[in-house]
Amino acid sequence: MPDQILAIDCGTQSVRALLFSPTGHLVAKQRIPIEPYYSTAPGLAEQRPELFWEALCQACQGLWQQSGVQKQNVAAVSLTTQRSTVVTLDEKGEPLRPAIVWLDQRRTEGLPKIGGVWGIAFALAGASETVAHLQADVEANWIRIHEPEVWNKIRHYLLLSGYLTYRLAGRFVDSVGCQVGYLPFDYKRQDWSKNWDWKWQAAPIPRQWLPELVKPASQLGTITPQASRESGIPVGLPLIAAAADKACEVLGAGALESHIGCLSYGTTATINTTHQRYIEIVPLIPPYPAAVPGMYTMELQIYRGYWMVSWFKQEFGLREQQLAEKRGIEPETLFDELVNAVPPGSEGLVLQPYWSPGLRHPGPEARGAIIGFGDVHTRAHIYRAILEGLAYALRDGAERTSQRSGIPIRELRVAGGGSQSNAAMQLTADIFGLPVSRPHLYEASGLGAAIDAAVGIGLHADFPSAIKAMTRLGDTFEPDLKKHRIYDDLYANVYSQMYKRLKPLYQAIRRIIRHNK
Repeated sequence: MPDQILAIDCGTQSVRALLFSPTGHLVAKQRIPIEPYYSTAPGLAEQRPELFWEALCQACQGLWQQSGVQKQNVAAVSLTTQRSTVVTLDEKGEPLRPAIVWLDQRRTEGLPKIGGVWGIAFALAGASETVAHLQADVEANWIRIHEPEVWNKIRHYLLLSGYLTYRLAGRFVDSVGCQVGYLPFDYKRQDWSKNWDWKWQAAPIPRQWLPELVKPASQLGTITPQASRESGIPVGLPLIAAAADKACEVLGAGALESHIGCLSYGTTATINTTHQRYIEIVPLIPPYPAAVPGMYTMELQIYRGYWMVSWFKQEFGLREQQLAEKRGIEPETLFDELVNAVPPGSEGLVLQPYWSPGLRHPGPEARGAIIGFGDVHTRAHIYRAILEGLAYALRDGAERTSQRSGIPIRELRVAGGGSQSNAAMQLTADIFGLPVSRPHLYEASGLGAAIDAAVGIGLHADFPSAIKAMTRLGDTFEPDLKKHRIYDDLYANVYSQMYKRLKPLYQAIRRIIRHNK
């Protein structure tokens, strides 16, 4: 009887076809690197929608060619993708323009403000600027204003997950768990917003353009003959709804209980906790749908979080990269040595990782900052301060989460590329003062998608039993209490004071830059 799950993980850097057993063992893997985006003007990040499909098919075809992989053992397919990447299709299901990738920074300023009762409510709550900022970020508003000829031809407005589901199953349907973006979506009800909701004013997308929604672990459709010819996936296999990559990563890390925080050390660094109640950490910033039906994942983001690590390596890490190539070792080994050459607290160098602003926390005026420079500091100190600053920011998110939910975070899981650094893992344990564990598999988001499929087709009776069977802990890092005391002092008396002290300066910079554009 077939009992393996094909999980397809379409990330920012690559598309991966992953074959899992019912016990969470990674049977086979094929990874196809992709160009994250191209840019035709400053701030734009776009990509051909077909590129994602082509990479998906290439990954699957490569999987079938591996020794020991048998198609007849595959029982179901699931899909997880990067979040918030928008694809627009015409009436024939053909792309009308390049996909707008989640890293895109285009904005549409000067839109009419939300009116009526909602406008009054936002003004009384002091949230008008936040809502205006959100409106300006809505991709649909940019297309509507700047590309009316495209807007008039749109018949299907999808996220990348919906587009790839269409290519796989031939239906305009998507998972509730994938709806993370600037859409008229009611995060509390986990469905498209009611007609009277203000979100239809902020993101004026006709309802008929949006896909049908199904819950995670439910069937989206079956693999079509055409999809089978192109990808090699057996025709008729059930395609089971999963969720967006972060939500699947939380599930794949086994972090379903609310006292477990799941850190993602990826391009965007996040801390997530899973809850049965709808709770907003920051007003107007909703919890996203979890990979488990009816549950919520409270999330605080550090946008372009571990991008800063890549930035440092590109700008200052050439020596380590060349030396690693010469020695035949991974560059990460030498970067960990760089971190470990500096004492905890980076000898007073403290970084605030707000390289990209937020909506409410931090506010839209926020910028990054490094304070405490002295003549003892080297590039090694800067590198360690980057890792410490990210951990400080995520600790702040953990404290806000615990305060709002009333549930203290007692243990941590860490996934994403940065989790492969032992130095980053130990530093995180020391800053939080909590044990920090890796999932047993690096491919946590793909495993989460496989868990959804395993429950959906009945390989496991429910999510608790699937998590017990398919997830387990990898390496665990215990906090060093002496180092934790140093970090506690710096966090409470320096890091936690930085934003409110620097905010007036950030606002001045914003005003001056805008005035002189």
